[in-house]
Amino acid sequence: MRTSLDRDAISQRAALLFAGAILLVILVLPLATLFEKSFQNRNGEFVGLANFVRYFGTPSLVASLWNTLWVSVLATCIVVPLAFVYAYAIRRTTMPGKHVFRALGLVPILAPSLLPAIALIYLFGNQGIARFMLMGESVYGPIGIVIAQVFFCFPHAFLILSTALAIADRRHYEAAEVLGAGRLRVFLTVTLPGVKYGIVSAFFVVFTMVATDFGIPKVIGGRFNVLSTDVYKQVIGQQNFEMGAVVGMVLLIPAVLAFVADRWVARRQVALLSARAVPFEPQKHPLRDWLLFGFCALIAGCILVVLGISIWASLITYWPYNLSLSMRNYAFANADASGWSSYFNSLTMSVLVATIGTTVIGFGAWLVDKTRGAEFLRGVVHLLAMIPLAVPGLVLGLAYIFFFNSPKNPLVFMYGTIGLLTLNTIAHFYTVAHLTTLQALKQLDPEFESVSASLKISVWRTAWQVTLPVTSPALLDVWFYMFVNAMTTVSAVVFLYGPFTKLASVSIINMDEAGFTAAAAAMGCTIIATSAAAKILHSLLAEWLARRTQAWRSR
Repeated sequence: MRTSLDRDAISQRAALLFAGAILLVILVLPLATLFEKSFQNRNGEFVGLANFVRYFGTPSLVASLWNTLWVSVLATCIVVPLAFVYAYAIRRTTMPGKHVFRALGLVPILAPSLLPAIALIYLFGNQGIARFMLMGESVYGPIGIVIAQVFFCFPHAFLILSTALAIADRRHYEAAEVLGAGRLRVFLTVTLPGVKYGIVSAFFVVFTMVATDFGIPKVIGGRFNVLSTDVYKQVIGQQNFEMGAVVGMVLLIPAVLAFVADRWVARRQVALLSARAVPFEPQKHPLRDWLLFGFCALIAGCILVVLGISIWASLITYWPYNLSLSMRNYAFANADASGWSSYFNSLTMSVLVATIGTTVIGFGAWLVDKTRGAEFLRGVVHLLAMIPLAVPGLVLGLAYIFFFNSPKNPLVFMYGTIGLLTLNTIAHFYTVAHLTTLQALKQLDPEFESVSASLKISVWRTAWQVTLPVTSPALLDVWFYMFVNAMTTVSAVVFLYGPFTKLASVSIINMDEAGFTAAAAAMGCTIIATSAAAKILHSLLAEWLARRTQAWRSR
């Protein structure tokens, strides 16, 4: 007769199989279909490498690959040093206003990538208020793309580097001081080696974001083609799906290489903080602190300028001839047939993504971490959960076209629905949420499960009464992460919406293409306001949860 422990083990393995099946359907099978399509012609016949030969034989398409690489490297080489100095100022100095600067440094996360591009048009475009600063150069092209990407990617690099700089052992600095090392030498031999993985990780993350972003080059790229806009032109403009699949596979290469390199560096990283470490506390150094205060004020000021220009643009009656302020640009029906419905579609989808995604991802992470035995199955599910980190949103969206729009697929009825957009967005942002939940679960001592087993208490009851309350703050963070990303995403969903399911981010593209740039800015500002409101609610709920479920940490 099977015991309750045996039944728990069987049910957990069944749940693992189900979780793996879900990841197969929403991720692996669509990508496999995209891969297969790249070797077929319009009639679905296998043509081998003919599509790839045609791609690399087309000079304009090869130029897009080169454009993507050098713009991505340039933007990354600007973003990472700026973010490092900004994070260093907040973590390693005693300058005033650190909490304010931290909050301002994260503001761009709340905005869709298209918004900084629109703001730059008002600043440096043909009729921009500061176009003289470009000294005759056009903002429509690589200059505009790089500047907008710096704004968009800065908070992501800042978060990574801030986390890396938060951990340090004061004894290393004391030893360097005793040995008579100067400040510069201490920085080069102690500080930089301690955060080298964070720097490398930030480099790869930013590079991948720039290389795969669609919104910014679509709005401000002009005739400067990159891989992401090539995919859009091939699929939407020319209905050339097989060539779109080829470009999608090419777009996947830099993202995969960056992911593999990042994982390789991570494995080489060693622990720099032992159990006997002494936490580092920055000491006052007035000259350094005020210089870095000025630097942070400059960066934060640039962020506020872009945000302020976006809000101002959304309120101008008719640029540049009538600068009086009004709310007419928020009457979206005048600029796009969807009107406000696209915003409410985004709001609906974001709530679904955050709620369903947090539930599915949290449950999947719990199975990976807490299931005993089934090592191979747990490893497979974890590996599948890591794949989205290396898949650009545009590639995933293209894969969904081929997989879910196939008449042979029983799920074809989902194509163009909010349900499919929800699945796509969950798959797109799965990995970060999965890793966040795993980190929270690993903070729990395995003895909880051992004690429960000895008392013959079901693992499901333990999970509900112990694990869930303790990890609820992390799950709330995942909910907010999924919500904000669903509100601002564009690349993964630009191919998938239907006549009645257009999203706010897609509406921004359509309005900008139609010449209603102010209305596009207004929709972007509406998204920011919604994301900011969600952040306030998140903070209030996090404080309440901390009081209800985390009091044991302070005992």
